[in-house]
Amino acid sequence: MDGVSKSSLWARRLPRILLGVLAVVLISLLYPNNLTFPYQFELNQTWQYADLTAPYSIPILKREERLQADRQAVLRNLTPVYQRDPQTARRARAEYIEAFRVALDTARVRGTYPGLLQQPEAHRLYGLELLDRIYQRGIVNLRTEDEARSGMASVIQIVDGSEVHTRTIGQVFTTPGRARQWLTDSILYTRLAAPDFLLPLLEDRLHYNVFYNDSLTNRLREQTLEAVSPFDGLVEQGDILVRQGEVISDNVYQKLLSYRRLYNSNLQGSTTFLSVYTGFTLIVGLVILLLYLYLRTFFPFVYVRIKNLVFILMWPLLYAIMVRSIELAPGWSAYVVPFCIVPIVMRIFFSERLAFFVHVAVVLIASFLTSLGYPFTFLSIMAGVVVIFMDIDTRDWSRFFSSLLLLFAFYLFGYVGIQLVQGSGWSGINYVDLLWLGLNVFLVLLAYPLIPMLERFFGLISPITLMELNDMNRPLLEKLARQAAGTWQHSLNVANLAERVASEIGIDSLLVRTAALYHDIGKLKNPEYFIENQTGPNPHDRITDLESAKIIIDHVNEGVRLARVAGLPETIIDFIRTHHGTTRTEYFYRNHIKNHPEREVDEPYFRYDGPLPTTKEQTVLMLADSVEAASKSLKQPTQQELYDLIDNIIRGKLTNGQLVQSRLSFHELESLRRIFRSVLKSSHQLRIAYPEEAKKPGQEEEE
Repeated sequence: MDGVSKSSLWARRLPRILLGVLAVVLISLLYPNNLTFPYQFELNQTWQYADLTAPYSIPILKREERLQADRQAVLRNLTPVYQRDPQTARRARAEYIEAFRVALDTARVRGTYPGLLQQPEAHRLYGLELLDRIYQRGIVNLRTEDEARSGMASVIQIVDGSEVHTRTIGQVFTTPGRARQWLTDSILYTRLAAPDFLLPLLEDRLHYNVFYNDSLTNRLREQTLEAVSPFDGLVEQGDILVRQGEVISDNVYQKLLSYRRLYNSNLQGSTTFLSVYTGFTLIVGLVILLLYLYLRTFFPFVYVRIKNLVFILMWPLLYAIMVRSIELAPGWSAYVVPFCIVPIVMRIFFSERLAFFVHVAVVLIASFLTSLGYPFTFLSIMAGVVVIFMDIDTRDWSRFFSSLLLLFAFYLFGYVGIQLVQGSGWSGINYVDLLWLGLNVFLVLLAYPLIPMLERFFGLISPITLMELNDMNRPLLEKLARQAAGTWQHSLNVANLAERVASEIGIDSLLVRTAALYHDIGKLKNPEYFIENQTGPNPHDRITDLESAKIIIDHVNEGVRLARVAGLPETIIDFIRTHHGTTRTEYFYRNHIKNHPEREVDEPYFRYDGPLPTTKEQTVLMLADSVEAASKSLKQPTQQELYDLIDNIIRGKLTNGQLVQSRLSFHELESLRRIFRSVLKSSHQLRIAYPEEAKKPGQEEEE
């Protein structure tokens, strides 16, 4: 059983969850467009956007011609890279040692170089030392262009294993011949007896051992070019890059190019893109989640209806699209977006609290899609608060226009205040932004034609429609007055009573009055079975209690059917459904027990299907309906009897759990009780009194 109930619960929740996820996904899809630089600009053109402030420190790029000149300068001084070949020296040493051995044996046989024969090892080691000194200094096979470079001071780099040495041309041997010359000049400066013996052995072993390395030189070239700084100066965080209306000069152009390069480079990688996109999705998801929680907690009657959720989630998506589109349109400003339409429409269809919360959610999401920053967010939220407390009435054109003028005044003073706080001074105020804000206020007029279109599409209801439904010449009301006069009189009394209560506790009195006029239209099917319409014998005397209860209960379902046929808004139909909640037809229930004491009573047959009222307006109608009907059962009551009746009905609704979802406070219930006493004391009509234990047949309202 628990598994079935849980699966049923999830089945009811799933459409709402999917709807919220869809809204988050659709809004988030707008954000990748923001991953490219959001401004278009050209040299010597006018900056069309708002003042642009550096969001972080920005290195300023050098102009291209200067950067190329700096690169050419370092290339002219580029040091070529040569690499030492260690194998050449090893081969030369090995060849020298072998040649020395052969020459020494020959000298012994011939008896020549007596000094050599006395010190052969000293001569051999000295030759190796000279050979090592030559190869350590390096015999460099210079390129033609390096040979052409002026002077012996020209520099090259020699890579020797893991070490790099910088040498001038004068510090190396550029040919084997120069190495031989140095050898000839140096070999005589020794105390050995036969240095000339070594000369031919060494000269034949001198070869190039340092060669030009193209790959290493190119790598050095790339590193050198990369080391050339592409920047020339720095824009500090918070500095103004360019002001609106300013002509883009060379310096400003370089700053904007630098900002664009840094902006795009920060968002190039897939990791960065995904992280930014994920972050925005999380933010949107949090806002939508908070909106859902707020609706479920404080406006469950809105939350349970999918059409209402679609209506509410439509606004963040719609305004996100508008703001993003305007941001990408050169010459336009997001200040033109008429955010105040949202709270005006939401307040008309629902309440001030919900209007404010939805408005804040819309502005928060839109703020991430515009470059206007905090001033945009502040002004937009402030404007929403203004139109909510001004209670803009779309039915009164003169009041509507005066409210819009007041709204523009708030925009004006708010914008000027922000500019002064930011240090712009009076001269820094951008009057183009004020023109956008003025157009914004003008576009709020679109709320008027939007209201009837939205209420028809989403099944909502507006004051204009409520006034039309209050027309007594409406076919359904006219039919009720003609065919069920008693019910019609009862509906009028309930409407007056409920309207008075609604005005007192600050809820929608026009909605309550309109719903009261239609709440009993289901009695048109069998009007004679309801006591207020009876003039002759009671038809309930001819049928069973179960049949009577079914007829009485069915007036709710019949009322819903007639309302749908007549095209009444769903909001009014909700009042028809809930005006009896899940109470019992008490008279027939007790009478059935009395007449059939031996049978087990199936209570659901005597109980209305509900649902319970979920709004204060629906609760007021339920109580006013019961109190007004029950008061007619008293014959010339005393004040105390009337007061006790009212108290018992309110207490009965509370103890029977009919008000658990109504959200009425005890203070508001006390106001209801006081107004019921006041109104019914001054004007109530008599009805046939009910017995202490049960009401008369046909009286459907129950205590």
